[in-house]
Amino acid sequence: MARVVFVHGVGKQYLSEDSLVRDIVPELRGGVRLAMAEAAARDGADGAVAVPAPEDVAVAFYGDLFRPAGTRADDENFQAADVESDLEFELLMGWWAEAARTDPQVPAPDESGTRGTVGWAAAQGLRLKTVRRALDALTGAQFLEGVRDRVLIGNLKQVVRYLTDPGIRTRAQAAVAAHLTPDTRVVVAHSLGTVLAYEALCAAAARGEGADLDVRMLVTLGSPLGMRGVVLNRLHPAPVDGRAVWPRNLRAWTNIADTTDIVAVVREIAPAFGPAVNDLVVHNGTHMHDATRYLTAIETGRAIATGLAGTADE
Repeated sequence: MARVVFVHGVGKQYLSEDSLVRDIVPELRGGVRLAMAEAAARDGADGAVAVPAPEDVAVAFYGDLFRPAGTRADDENFQAADVESDLEFELLMGWWAEAARTDPQVPAPDESGTRGTVGWAAAQGLRLKTVRRALDALTGAQFLEGVRDRVLIGNLKQVVRYLTDPGIRTRAQAAVAAHLTPDTRVVVAHSLGTVLAYEALCAAAARGEGADLDVRMLVTLGSPLGMRGVVLNRLHPAPVDGRAVWPRNLRAWTNIADTTDIVAVVREIAPAFGPAVNDLVVHNGTHMHDATRYLTAIETGRAIATGLAGTADE
């Protein structure tokens, strides 16, 4: 069984587990190799852990749950008016505010665009204008150039649907749980996949599987877990007194975020999940949220290697 399990993010509804294995596994293995080479050059490390073989890495695939069923109601040609719920609006505003903070070319939302959700539903005209401004600002951002409105809206809808649709949540977590075995040593997750991975580990512990499951490292990449209003407060299990529950079957956690990743609005999640989380920042160039760029970062490879070596919190 696989020692490393990767959980993907949004926008994979037209792919498959096999296509993600083809694209993701080489980059994950390459990241570990780069980290080992860096360690050897720095302090003469002799490679205490081998680069995982392709068969040691599995991909937990759930993208098909978001694939349109082929009816007109499932049309993905999203427009500004399709940002309908308060949660979708709040998430979009969070992305906009973060893009403005990290990119001087992006105009910041005015005060009315970032205030709480009370009363927004009754002001559809104003909200539609705000959504339009947010989309224009985001698609003009340095790191989102060329990204279309429908892609941004589709991605935020997938996040919100996972958080609000119990059926989707259950089936997506089952896809992750199917790959978690006593052989699993490292779980690597990207974007929305970080929410699934966290909840799946917690659910396994709640089912009494903690004694058999020994995950030595969780690596979260470009994670939205720290967004208190949109994500953190909606987690299963719910946070207690503002502090999220630590999965009992997890030894160590490395959280990695690009300095300009608008999805990872809160880059330091240790305050919410506990001081055992090691928060790190990287730079992914012009593709701030790209999974493969995260995977080839030395920081990611080092965290995976640490988990495989069994030195995490021994």
